[in-house]
Amino acid sequence: MYWTLELASYLQDAPWPATRDELIDYAIRSGSPIEVIENLQAIEDEGEIYEGIEDIWPEFPTKSDFFFPEDEY
Repeated sequence: MYWTLELASYLQDAPWPATRDELIDYAIRSGSPIEVIENLQAIEDEGEIYEGIEDIWPEFPTKSDFFFPEDEY
């Protein structure tokens, strides 16, 4: 399973919080690439409810990872 920012962007409007099966259903209905669906299927289904992409991809970059000092521009 691998994630990229592009793949994760397909789940941006997903119905959070959601279960793995709900996310797979959303990905299929929204026309997400097969890689997104395969990544979601690779998650072990323990009935867990995911609050956001960070629960699925712990290394998901946040705004603080892209720090640009505003006073320099």
